[in-house]
Amino acid sequence: MKSIKQLLYPLPVRNLTGDADFCPTGITLDSRQVKPGMLFAALPGTQTDGHRFIPDAIRLGAGAILCEILPEKPEPNVTYAVVTDAPRTLSHVAASYFGYPAEKLKLVGITGTNGKTTIATLLYRLFELLGYRSGLLSTIRVRIHNRVLPATHTTPDAIVVNRILAEMVQAGCDYAFMEVSSHALEQERVSGLKYSGAVFTNLTRDHLDYHPDVASYLKAKKKLFDQLSPDAFALVNADDKNGAVMLQNCRALKKTYGLRSVADYHGQIIETGWQGTLLQIETQEVWTRFAGRFNGSNLLAVYAVARLLGQEKEQILTTLSQLTPVEGRMEQVDLGRQITGIVDYAHTPDALENVLKTLTDLRKPGKQVITVFGAGGDRDKGKRPEMAKVACRYSDRVIITSDNPRTENPEQIIRDIEMGIPAAKRPVALSVTRRDEAIRTAFALAQPGDVILVAGKGHETYQEINGVRHHFDDREELEKLTKQTQ
Repeated sequence: MKSIKQLLYPLPVRNLTGDADFCPTGITLDSRQVKPGMLFAALPGTQTDGHRFIPDAIRLGAGAILCEILPEKPEPNVTYAVVTDAPRTLSHVAASYFGYPAEKLKLVGITGTNGKTTIATLLYRLFELLGYRSGLLSTIRVRIHNRVLPATHTTPDAIVVNRILAEMVQAGCDYAFMEVSSHALEQERVSGLKYSGAVFTNLTRDHLDYHPDVASYLKAKKKLFDQLSPDAFALVNADDKNGAVMLQNCRALKKTYGLRSVADYHGQIIETGWQGTLLQIETQEVWTRFAGRFNGSNLLAVYAVARLLGQEKEQILTTLSQLTPVEGRMEQVDLGRQITGIVDYAHTPDALENVLKTLTDLRKPGKQVITVFGAGGDRDKGKRPEMAKVACRYSDRVIITSDNPRTENPEQIIRDIEMGIPAAKRPVALSVTRRDEAIRTAFALAQPGDVILVAGKGHETYQEINGVRHHFDDREELEKLTKQTQ
């Protein structure tokens, strides 16, 4: 066990009172989880201030407090570490407490608006198939080699991240792949981690309920690349103009990948269909089981990372051909009657456009694309009409419905979305508040050969209404329709 003094070294500390040699039995930023002898981190937050809960933490036995403001009446038997930036300090303290696990792994962080989950998951699967024990931290789930844990956030808090990475080390993992969200970067949850490499996929409008503007969103993403060491690699998508921004003042080895642009790792789509895509990567062709140009880009990123981590080209390409799509990402469901159902997590205008472009290219001539989608409550309202414009541009029929309303009125969210429907498309657009009814309506409208896209929730198995999560799975709803046709 390390003492408070050791955990804080060599971080800047404004004031350290009490026993600097006190060794905490654990770390938490949730006062309700405090147990005797633990270090409680009082972090300023967007919803509430952790300093309010210092008395509760002490009542439950906290032996040390990490904070930015010393209480007016400090407890004499408690150690207080007062710092300027508590979130950043906690990230480094957590890394130290768990023995700097990121330094014992080849850790790769993936950031960007779209593609993070697919790239991180496929890298995990690829390296497992190549014979390496690997770990995964993603939106869908956490994997420690063959052990599966549920995911609570795209990127958990600093304590959880380091604890999981430490478990990966203990399980004998060589590699770890993690999604890194803009929230995590802005809140310094990952500043204490040492990355072997980082990947930037793309940047389009998202999370503007949290970030004041797109420039701030971009700046948050860039933090991942700013913290890379010279012995790491920085891989960015050359097809996205923001990739060059990520590389500015970055000390790592700079590399690019792209389908449309000149890049260090260049790919080309030769052929694509429902069953997969034929790619040419560095002059060699490989058949993959993924549909869509955007998945071609994702696979190229996976290939580039594997190459940068020292894997052989032939082995990578052979293994790429064995990989299957990630759940909730362009996931196909055969609905019978020659109707194809697609479940996808697309919840931004750009992601929805990528999926719909693929579906309009793949459908048979004269057949419909019917899109069912909504928008999450308590999130960026500005993207709602933009998603409607995209859906109407590429779909023959559009059904607007609920996503996760959270604490908002579902009907109001739908009205916000409807603002983006062009006048010419109003006759083919419907609004059905209940998501299950919207999916059934799409099926009732579909004819043989049509494609039904259910977008926005993907892998999620719940719907959050008035702050309560109810079981709901788009795939299950489509499978119910399948049974009706049998």
